[in-house]
Amino acid sequence: MNPAQLFGEVAGRSLPEAAGMIAAAGVPVFPCVPGGKQPATEHGFHDATTDPQRAVAWWRRWPEANIGVPTGAASGLVVVDVDVHGPVNGYAAFERAEYAGRIVGWQVMVDTPSGGMHAYYPATPDVTQPCWQAARAGVDFRGDGGYVVVPPSRTVSDGEVLAYRVRTVNVESAGVLDAERLRDFLDPRPAPTPRGTARPEREADASRLAAWVANRAEGERNRGLFWAACRLAENGIRPSDALDALSAAASRAGLAEREINATVRSAYRTVRPTPAPGPPNPTARTGGTPASCRTADIARGL
Repeated sequence: MNPAQLFGEVAGRSLPEAAGMIAAAGVPVFPCVPGGKQPATEHGFHDATTDPQRAVAWWRRWPEANIGVPTGAASGLVVVDVDVHGPVNGYAAFERAEYAGRIVGWQVMVDTPSGGMHAYYPATPDVTQPCWQAARAGVDFRGDGGYVVVPPSRTVSDGEVLAYRVRTVNVESAGVLDAERLRDFLDPRPAPTPRGTARPEREADASRLAAWVANRAEGERNRGLFWAACRLAENGIRPSDALDALSAAASRAGLAEREINATVRSAYRTVRPTPAPGPPNPTARTGGTPASCRTADIARGL
């Protein structure tokens, strides 16, 4: 059963009933906090199940819990998430991508309570497509390692109940989504340049990413920092420079120094696997390290 049929069937049902129906249809579910997106279970989307009895037990405990579904291979679904935040309106970017033929073949579109939209696609078999964010375009991709909140979940804003609702169903054949191609269209990344080349635009890019990290909402801050650090690594920014550029912004966003360092290191290990160890440091025999070498040593460790 594709999500268009499934979400159409659960429309108007209670949350416990809908969760049981989705699980019974073979799509894994897990509870999110009532009125929100945060997982209610210890391991989040990793706890998702297709066992209707377990789903019933969860929603008996939390009858108002929203319904989360993992994306990617876990459910066979991937989602293009269109956001509307302040001056950023993802619908414009979505329309450009649609006109360019990058996002044809969606199965169903769901209106989200924030005024945005989820476009569902079947996951490509045997292909890993990780989540990403195109912040400037106002479009995110939810694939392997992510999740979405699905109908008939709801939020409450200023006393008004706002629901996830099916907007439209595609009656034609669904197509697979090339998420990487879509990302390159929405957020083109410049090719890395040789080290030592003067590149003022890289500094501007780092400043832009730092400002973006500083404005992340709670719950998105660490992931946003990781994403920004990956972009700097891909564009040839040294690890120490990336840490300098992002640390202050991440601190203002509420992240601790230890968490910031660990996240940036993790991003650089992901983009640039650690090289084989070099020759021994000749200063080691003296028991000391010159001050001029310490920054380089820290950079190699990131």
